[in-house]
Amino acid sequence: MATVEHPRVRPGVLEDRLYQEAIAATAVTHNTLVVLPTGLGKTAIALRVIADFLLREPTKSILFLAPTRPLVVQHARSVAASLFAPEPLALTGAIPPDRRADLLRPPQVIVATPQVIGNDLQEGSFPLSTFSLVVFDEAHRAVGDYPYVAIGTANRNGPNARVLAMTASPGGSLSRIREVWNHLGIERFEYRTDRSPDVLPYVHGIGVETVAVAMPPEVQDLAIRLRAAVQRPVETLRQLGLVATAEVGRRTLLDVGAALHRGIEGERASGSSAPNLWKAVTAQATAMKAMHALELIESQGVDSLREFLLRQTPAEGKRMTPAQRAFLGDPDVVEVQRRLDRLTLEHPKLAKTVEIVAAELHQKPDARVIVFGQYRDTVERVVGELEKLRDPGVRPARFVGQATHGRDIGLSQKEQVRLLDSFRSGAVNCLVATSVAEEGLDIPATDLVVFYEPIPDVIRTIQRRGRTGRARTGRVLVLVAEGTRDVGMNRGASARERRMHTMLEQVQSDAEAGRGLTPPRPKTVQTTLFRPS
Repeated sequence: MATVEHPRVRPGVLEDRLYQEAIAATAVTHNTLVVLPTGLGKTAIALRVIADFLLREPTKSILFLAPTRPLVVQHARSVAASLFAPEPLALTGAIPPDRRADLLRPPQVIVATPQVIGNDLQEGSFPLSTFSLVVFDEAHRAVGDYPYVAIGTANRNGPNARVLAMTASPGGSLSRIREVWNHLGIERFEYRTDRSPDVLPYVHGIGVETVAVAMPPEVQDLAIRLRAAVQRPVETLRQLGLVATAEVGRRTLLDVGAALHRGIEGERASGSSAPNLWKAVTAQATAMKAMHALELIESQGVDSLREFLLRQTPAEGKRMTPAQRAFLGDPDVVEVQRRLDRLTLEHPKLAKTVEIVAAELHQKPDARVIVFGQYRDTVERVVGELEKLRDPGVRPARFVGQATHGRDIGLSQKEQVRLLDSFRSGAVNCLVATSVAEEGLDIPATDLVVFYEPIPDVIRTIQRRGRTGRARTGRVLVLVAEGTRDVGMNRGASARERRMHTMLEQVQSDAEAGRGLTPPRPKTVQTTLFRPS
């Protein structure tokens, strides 16, 4: 295996791949957005570019941004292990602001979360002008009010340090990619897929399979009743002119909620009162609760639904909201709660997950498995069932974010890093994780990834799938409950990914032709909350 030879790169550390060399060469001279499948070396490209800037501008610092603390630790380790450079400084929210300012001694390589740098820039305590290069990892986040946007804007309006932006999946729409492009000041676009000719020699296959799971009749009946509970408040919204039909999805309800929020703000500002506004607010919130309950029973299980319903009853001394009252008072929800009291079965996905994980680890004792679940309740349940096996060959661990909610205790940064080290070493061979494990984590030897449920977001789907197939051929299994929204979500995720790749090919073609991505002309859109009476 040929390795990179560079005065700033430690000998024998980075594999010399032609496509990485070509992308890095572009990134050294132009602000570049790199879209490359997970596992094909975005970090290696960043290290090449950092090495060049350490050599070219030795008096300036380099900023490497990553969205989570575990990623910051991981990238700092990579820089230290791969480059002849000053000891990288990892900056996270765990370090107080005044202490962070004392640690800045250019030239240095700083690896940081964007929240920290964004806050320090706002306070005027971060010297961006002393940096020659800014690396934005998981650059698809540079939209909306995420701190990447403020950092990119500050860089464009000031020092104009070189920008290297990296992601496996920039988004499913041209407008989102345009946002990233403009916020970060991108000039060049480097896009590869696992089918690109210069990438193919380095690709380890990933087989993606759908595992259909039959729903028990008792669970099907609960789902039917909860669909009826969704339709009642949605029909109220339809009568108020806020939705066109009684068949709507979560996205439509969220859009309605945003419009109603704007209506409330306008009402406060003007002192006037829109007719039926609060009736609509209650109906929208009730519909969201019923839809969430339906999603839980269809894709998660009886216990998840039971926990959710318990949380709808406020603690002693607190008042029930109108939406909680409407939801819990719905006749079908009342009947669902009555039946839940008698049900002892669980969602068949739980047993199927345990079966799949145990079979994989018995067949390949040195294998690594990641199970992704949307909810912490599900993660807890899967870990509990795997532990019940009392099988020394199955060593599961829960991997979640840092936030703590009541009895649901989060993991500290140190605990997360320790767990990932245990997973690499094999002390833990099955991580059961929420979305915190989706982005960027360097877990090179994962053999199997299990989606407990399909997810509609194309970025998250690609990120999850990219946890396998890095060092060797991997598999992805997606559990789909028959006759539920899982089926449509799974089909929709595949279609959205195909559309994304078609769009990215067009962006690449436009970029090569020098057209880039210019902002669209603003459109004037008029909306009304309610039909005129």
